[in-house]
Parts: sequence; structure tokens; C-alpha cells
Amino acid sequence: MPFTPFELGSLRLPNRLVMAPMTRSRAYVAGVPSPLTALYYAQRASAGLIVTEGVQPSSAGQGYMNTPGLHTDDQVAGWREVTGAVHAAGGRIVAQIMHAGGVGHPDNTGRLPVAPSAVRVGEQIFTPAGLKDTPVAVELSTAEVEATVHDFVTAARRAVEAGFDGVELHGANGYLIHQFLSQNANLRDDRYGGSVAGRIRFAVETARAVAEEIGPERVGIRLSPVNGAQGLVEEDAHEVYPALVSALADLDLVYLHLVASGDGELDARIRDLWPNALVVNDPAAADPTAATERLLDWGADLVALGRAFLSNPDLPLRLRVGAPLNEADLSTAFGGDHRGYTDYPLLALHPTAA
Repeated sequence: MPFTPFELGSLRLPNRLVMAPMTRSRAYVAGVPSPLTALYYAQRASAGLIVTEGVQPSSAGQGYMNTPGLHTDDQVAGWREVTGAVHAAGGRIVAQIMHAGGVGHPDNTGRLPVAPSAVRVGEQIFTPAGLKDTPVAVELSTAEVEATVHDFVTAARRAVEAGFDGVELHGANGYLIHQFLSQNANLRDDRYGGSVAGRIRFAVETARAVAEEIGPERVGIRLSPVNGAQGLVEEDAHEVYPALVSALADLDLVYLHLVASGDGELDARIRDLWPNALVVNDPAAADPTAATERLLDWGADLVALGRAFLSNPDLPLRLRVGAPLNEADLSTAFGGDHRGYTDYPLLALHPTAA
């Protein structure tokens, strides 16, 4: 079943394996992806679908060092080289639009991070001077929240201009959309806070606006209920996520990318509420073959794999033939050059294989 085709909107995926988004921090010049980035993604074009690393929709959306954007003409041009290389290799690729929110530091961006409320999100973050404590974020005004929705829309439009097959909104792992959902990161008393309906509003408005701009068949969203990333607290997740998923279902987005929570009841409820394609990633899974089979049997349509794709450009082939996997060198995961990025070996099935 992992190697059967799947129709995702207008895309025909040759298999059910999705390359999960993974920050690589190699956009060294003004957030522009380099030719090495094009090679990195093209090497992995045999994935059913590639989801890029998080791409900031604005300068205010950047949190980490050397992460790419989609808010300048140069960035769009750089991504056009990436999408062109992936498509030439027969692949399909969507841009994950990620606003880091309160996860940031002035040493990385020249400004304080912004967030739903003036709280400290996360504990420490890498900067050019090493690990530093994250500062208290600046609270977005109501007008600034609305402007941030527009930033996502503009980035989505630029993604289409850059040749992406669609976008994934990053509503997971403790970043801005997720911060709005959280009880301890969202202390607002306007229409974007307070009640469950208020806290899900930013996610729903952003998804609706992006879908109206580029079409719902090109829009997915990633959610990670109760995973505690960046210190977020979600004690009412059994209320928040069913309400959110139901509202998102009404928008007819092409897929939901669920990071398994480990709460079987909540995950099953989300699966039952979601009418379209469901991508599932289990961060606790050690064996990609076993995880893929288990998640597909559970009800996932597609399975997202991260670390295995990082170190195995030809992962679908390796899993299909039962070949051993390269081990990931996590010391080269963030930043650096081609080492640990584009130099992982391919499986040699015949003498001329690379």
C-alpha cells in the first residue's frame, strides 16, 4: 500500500510517502535558497510529495538563523530554481509557510519576536553568538493580526509564482498559528483570544484567506495537538482541535497533516472529522517501514517521514526493496555546507548507479 498512487487534488502522487518539513538553515543570503537547496530537494523527488522546510511569509515571521523566505522577489526567484529542479526530476513539492511567532531573538532578526500575547515562548534559541534565552514577545495588535493573515496570503501567491504545487500552513510545533491555539501563549481578550472559538479564529481565517487566493485544492495545514512544543499548554485540546478541524473541513482544504499526539482518542476524533486527505507523521516512530504500514492501516492516506528522508534521498526505493538505510548525522542537520545535506549516498543497484 505505501507504493500505490494517490490522487491529491490535481496531483497524482506515485506513492504514499511524504517528505516531512525539516529546517535546514542554509539560506545564507537574504533568505534566498541556494543552488545547493535545489539539488537537495531534487535528490528527494521520488517522494510522493515533498513539503519544504518552514518558509517565513514576512521578515517578522523569521525566528531562526538562515531560514528561507517567500516575501521578496529574490526569494521567489531562488525557489523557482528549486521547484524547477524537483519537477525536472519528476517530483511534486509544496512550500510550508511558517511564521515563528514568539520563537525568535533580535540577534537573528534585528527585532523582537511578535506573538499573540506578550509572553515568553520557548526557552532558548540558537543565535550567531550561541544559545540564548528567548525574550518576551511583543503582542500583536488586532490590526497587526489581520495584517499577518494578509502576509500568509501574499506568501501563498508568491509560492504559486515560484512554481510550487501548493502550500502547507504550519499550525504546529509551537509556532504562531499554534501559539494562538494555546492557553498559555494566547492571553488575548479580543476576538482572537479567550474562548475556543476565539483561539481558533486566526488559524481558520488564515486558511480561508489562503484558500480563496490560490484555491483550496492547493492548501494543506499541519497541526500537532498537545505536543508541548515551545512550552505550549493545551489542556482543553479535546475541545480546541475538534472545533478547529471541523471549521477547516468546511474550507475543503486538500489535506490535513497531523503530527500524532499519542492521545489515541483525540487522534481518532480528528481522523473521523477530517473529510479529505490525511497525512500523518509519528515523531516517536523509529522504524519507517513499520510506522508507514501501521499509520496507513490506522486510517492515514499518506505518511510523512522526516529523518529517514534527510539521510536517504532515495528512501522510497530503499523501503520498497528492503535495503538498509543511511544513518542521519544530526551534527550537520542545521547550517553548514553540502556535508550532511547533499552528500548522502544513493542505493547502488547496478554498476552505473550513483
